[in-house]
Amino acid sequence: MKLVILDRDGVINHDSEQFIKSPDEWRPLPGALESIALLNQWGWRVVVASNQSGIGRGLFGMDTLNAINDKMLKSLAQVGGRLDAFFFCPHSADSTCDCRKPNPGLFIQIGQRFNVDLARVPSVGDSLRDMQATVAAGALPLLVLTGKGLITRDHPDLPPETRIFPDLAAVVADLID
Repeated sequence: MKLVILDRDGVINHDSEQFIKSPDEWRPLPGALESIALLNQWGWRVVVASNQSGIGRGLFGMDTLNAINDKMLKSLAQVGGRLDAFFFCPHSADSTCDCRKPNPGLFIQIGQRFNVDLARVPSVGDSLRDMQATVAAGALPLLVLTGKGLITRDHPDLPPETRIFPDLAAVVADLID
């Protein structure tokens, strides 16, 4: 099975320091939805793993997260794409849960759900915690320079095995090559 794990904010859609708190605030990055559709056409299963601490902070509820994701899925369907699953951590940053990135809990759940060893699974993110969770789970860290990626690229704790790409389209071109 060809499986790829994507972070949401900063990889698929524009990020916000104030969080994405409504469907109106969700805006896809240029080419991101088409890139996911291309992965689907090449037989890849695409899964999202995302911290959603806005729930734990009380900024929005599950109904709003579902509405945001529904907008994303409908937008993706319009270009012929789909997601196979959406995994998220609803806990706030001060939580001791194992599912909040940089912890690998979401990745472990994905591996169990899809019955796959994560050792060769690419994981695309824009933040240091995305890369740290990826490495902790044994997956392949791919950093995009969208979202927080430019800042993350220069972080001294960036895992040395991290591969860097301008955006999701460049990652997809590499994966299907």
